Amino acid sequence: MNSTHSKRRRWLVWGLEILFFVVLFLVIKAWVQRDMISGEAPALTGLDLNGEPVSLADYRGRTVLVHFWATWCRICRMEQGSIESLSRDWPVITVATQSGTVAEVAAHMAANELTHTVILDPDGALASRYGVRGVPSSFVVDADGEIRFRETGFTTGWGLRTRLWLARVL
Repeated sequence: MNSTHSKRRRWLVWGLEILFFVVLFLVIKAWVQRDMISGEAPALTGLDLNGEPVSLADYRGRTVLVHFWATWCRICRMEQGSIESLSRDWPVITVATQSGTVAEVAAHMAANELTHTVILDPDGALASRYGVRGVPSSFVVDADGEIRFRETGFTTGWGLRTRLWLARVL
């Protein structure tokens, strides 16, 4: 009997600890994302690395990922492969925030074999418009221009794909 009671108690303690850490994680995540905008996506325009104009408005009628990142961000580097893969199947606009000149960002893209669309945000003005305080940060914008999902920090490619799909079908 004592052994059974001890096992139940141990499972209860583990369950409470897991619950505590999940709640703590969600509270921290909400705090980090507190300034990120929701609702209608602000205008997002700029020139890509080839000097061609890019505008979020051009994607109206389609679900699109708007992804803020930086060349100096280690977590962003961990996500680069997922963002690149995602850009083959979904519209993706990335914004390189405070990452240097066109030549420096182009060199980073070439060195990492990345081809997705990039807009430079040298002074962080675009990131500020979206309430981005840290990178990486991602916004899923639906066909009507509404932000459906927002995320700060590392996100898996499948997590982003799922959010894009949900924004398209719901």
